[in-house]
Amino acid sequence: MTTTHKISSKHRAARAIALASALCCAAFAHAQTGEGVTLYGLADVGITSTSGLKAGRVTQVASGIMEGSRWGMKGTEDLGGGYKAIFTLEARVELDTGSNKSSPISGGQLSDRYSKSDLLGLPASIPTGPTTTLSTQALLNQLVPGLAGQKFGVNVGPYGDRFFDRQAFVGLITPVGAVLAGRMYTPAFETNAMFDIMETQSGLAAGQIVTFPSILEIRQSNSIAYRIAKDGFAGALMYSMGDRGEAANDASKMIAFNASYKTNGFAVGLGHNATKNEAGQDSLKSTVIGASMTTGPHKFSGMAIQISDDNPANMGDIGAAVLGATKSADLAKLIQGAYTQALKQDGRLYHIGYRYTTGPHTVSVAYNTFNDKRPYNADVDSYGAAYTYALSKRTDLNAVLVRYDNGNNGQVAPGGNGYIGGVTASAGTDSTAVQLGIRHRF
Repeated sequence: MTTTHKISSKHRAARAIALASALCCAAFAHAQTGEGVTLYGLADVGITSTSGLKAGRVTQVASGIMEGSRWGMKGTEDLGGGYKAIFTLEARVELDTGSNKSSPISGGQLSDRYSKSDLLGLPASIPTGPTTTLSTQALLNQLVPGLAGQKFGVNVGPYGDRFFDRQAFVGLITPVGAVLAGRMYTPAFETNAMFDIMETQSGLAAGQIVTFPSILEIRQSNSIAYRIAKDGFAGALMYSMGDRGEAANDASKMIAFNASYKTNGFAVGLGHNATKNEAGQDSLKSTVIGASMTTGPHKFSGMAIQISDDNPANMGDIGAAVLGATKSADLAKLIQGAYTQALKQDGRLYHIGYRYTTGPHTVSVAYNTFNDKRPYNADVDSYGAAYTYALSKRTDLNAVLVRYDNGNNGQVAPGGNGYIGGVTASAGTDSTAVQLGIRHRF
């Protein structure tokens, strides 16, 4: 039996326009490639199964198992005399939904530390009038889902829907280094990626155990950077005016640098990011130091990250959210102050890893531990193994098994490179994740 679907003239026109647009884009990319412009990307998707969540074990399709899926354009023009002009525009894409932003596996949940009124040091109820009170916990229950989508985590928040979220910069390469301007990776994050045996890939990567609040700025907008590489030495210096948006009085900024030395068998490096919040106060500081050794098919790597933040940024957003919900300036000030204390950071992250490569097979093992020195003491460890089978130079299959051991107050669930796991059902609950995926580069 044959079923006939009627297509309206409106739908036919829409399809024709879409097809014409696609052909124009393809022709443009082909033509521009001949002029030094390249269209490139990476598609990474798979199935994850994660235990310890409020919903129990959650199995789902996820984008970004090993690396975040993306597409972009980059170009180079040789200006002669050792000078080149370059640019990069790179956008996120979530293969499971087609969107350019994602949410944690645990959804709008935050750890108990940021969602329980008693752990935040707030009273059980707050007077709202001569004879009326408001349950603090009830107010937090309304506030927390919004906070989970704010800019305190990784790849979430109001900036998650900008088109070229991953990179957007233009630069000039000279005989004495390169000068770049735009949105770029930060120097300390580059050092982290260099000495993480997973190269930030999968839920086994070191940074996955500290995603809320983030211990390391991954990228910065409104940045100017100088980079140089010569005879095994490399370094970068960055100055950023941060994501100021429309706030004319926003004083946020970052000063960062890195330096490394690499030979065929050994590498060592240091990276440092220092930020100021919107009020111009010293905020998140991250210092990364690492070393690696390669001998034949074997690679060993170690890294330590020191984190501190006495003046968390964007606390006014929390106060504004409370004010909008309650119309009480006093209540907004009280809750903003509680979160300011809760989101302060002081800790150290340690990583050690090993990788073995033979033919199409790559096996990696790693151990990560975060020593939280705050009074709440939310320690967490992760360990596991990852296996990659290369079907070709551009396509591979991946399998990851990772375990997160949360201390009494830890509450982290495994994610992947392109998404964060969020939190477990309660403080002290451990989590195991199995991640299976395919990655294709073009």
